[in-house]
Amino acid sequence: MNIPTPSIEYGLISPMLIVLGAAVLGVLVEAFLPRRHRYGAQVALSITALIAAFIAVVLIAGDLPGGTGSTAVMGAVAVDLPALFLQGTILLVGVLGVLLIGERQITVPGVPDGESAGGLDAFTPQASAIAGSVVEKQATRAGAIQTEVFPLTLFAVGGMLLFPAANDLLTMFIALEVLSLPLYLLCGLARRRRLLSQESSLKYFLLGAFASAFFLYGAAMLYGYAGTLTLPGIADAVASGTGRPSLAMIGTGLLLVGVLFKVGAVPFHSWIPDVYQGAPTPITAFMAAATKIAAFGAMLRIFYVALPELRADWRPVLWAIAILTMLVGTITAVTQNDVKRMLGYSAVAHTGFILTGVIAGNESGLSSTLFYLFAYGFSTVGAFAVVSLVRDAGGDEETAIARWAGLGKRYPLIGIVFSLFLLAFAGIPLTSGFVSKFAVFKAAGEGGAIPLVVVGVLASAIAAYFYVRVIVLMFFTDRPDDAPTVVVPSALTTGVVTVTAAVTFALGALPQPLLDLANSANRFL
Repeated sequence: MNIPTPSIEYGLISPMLIVLGAAVLGVLVEAFLPRRHRYGAQVALSITALIAAFIAVVLIAGDLPGGTGSTAVMGAVAVDLPALFLQGTILLVGVLGVLLIGERQITVPGVPDGESAGGLDAFTPQASAIAGSVVEKQATRAGAIQTEVFPLTLFAVGGMLLFPAANDLLTMFIALEVLSLPLYLLCGLARRRRLLSQESSLKYFLLGAFASAFFLYGAAMLYGYAGTLTLPGIADAVASGTGRPSLAMIGTGLLLVGVLFKVGAVPFHSWIPDVYQGAPTPITAFMAAATKIAAFGAMLRIFYVALPELRADWRPVLWAIAILTMLVGTITAVTQNDVKRMLGYSAVAHTGFILTGVIAGNESGLSSTLFYLFAYGFSTVGAFAVVSLVRDAGGDEETAIARWAGLGKRYPLIGIVFSLFLLAFAGIPLTSGFVSKFAVFKAAGEGGAIPLVVVGVLASAIAAYFYVRVIVLMFFTDRPDDAPTVVVPSALTTGVVTVTAAVTFALGALPQPLLDLANSANRFL
């Protein structure tokens, strides 16, 4: 029996190698570099690695054989245009996330360099805008800057890059764990509201462990059916009709549980609002955007590459889940009194909207889903970046919706920018959200899912209510006497908000370049 010699195409997987290599270097920085130098080194290393990986993605996309793609690492990784599009999106969101995480440090007069007055929960220039005495108290009890968040973030990004590019279920499971484990830790690193943060981390970990077990069990079932873990091999087995169909159906259902948990679809959504509220806001911004992009990429690859012949079996299930997700997300968001929880249920509703593109099952469905993920990722990071700027008198983030009354009148620029993101989530014309929803609904209509489109439009109308409610509260309601303060953002946060707002508006006004790019990536290898 001839055993093929293992071969690793380092060039094709270079984006993942760059990010994971930088994560390992970040661990060494934590171990050997003096504390006062760690912060600058970690930020520079993380940003440089993510930008270098993005450049590598662009170069690989330009050199793909025949413009279609190829496999790497003995067929375990598929390097095709959809995977590269998703990887590029994840890396751009990762850069913005690292900028926000890096901003969550504060240097206070009288505190040595390398010491933190708030860890993940304070800003550098904002200290003077809140209360000097409060900051001094924080400084006396604070420990070192939590620079370990940077290598953890890079490990998570490395897993996210592999997840939508995995060409077999074992590689996909490994990627799922590599991206999940750092996120479990990152969600519990808030220095203020520690109990809430640690509770969210534990809940995320426990539910995520169950979801991973379902995914692994589903992979085992499909292996029993097809005799292989590769996605094309499973597709061939289904097309030929070999094996026991019951194993294929059970395996598909169990796999579906694992990926639906990661995207936050009903009924696997219960962790979303709790984790979004409890995690440090920069981590929430990064996780809400990047995890959804990676998980939907993996879902697309499973259903479009491995299980297209079972479309008649999995489409009705996804129909029901998409309808429930849209309705539960929008209706529950109406009742929320916390901005982060409202955005959490908004994310659940958007999961339902994106699922309509997956259900379409055609090339338009794939390209429209890619566009939606790109647009939604930028808007989400920008929205949470704005949320992180609103503080009460004690320096804590103020996320109670009622306390945002009159915020737009007192801080017009912040109010306008946040309103732009909310209008994008609502799908109002001249924002990226409108083009995204129009694209996925059009694709679903072409795929014969007209009733699903009708439900999506109705859910969007309901969702517009709670988005507009916040805008009315900010601009047309008198502010309370002890209204929160919008702290003065420094360069990093200003850059993140500016970029995300510009992309959100540009994709609404001039979406064609990105639509063309997504349309060129409308076919898997």
